[in-house]
Amino acid sequence: MGKVVFLYRSLAYRNAAADILRKARKLPLGAERSAARRYARALRDLARTEAWLEGRVAREPRAAQRMSSAASG
Repeated sequence: MGKVVFLYRSLAYRNAAADILRKARKLPLGAERSAARRYARALRDLARTEAWLEGRVAREPRAAQRMSSAASG
């Protein structure tokens, strides 16, 4: 039962993050757009943190992957 609750909660966080990010893309550049993007990133990170707390392995953040690939190339 716990895995089902985790799955729904994790999906809810990820779907909310995707919705907020879609709305942020429609906004003009500025503080409101940046705040919405930060909020979406926080929700995505929360879903990853919960996955780790539940004993699942979270993938490495994409920003770290980009930095390491940019430094090597």
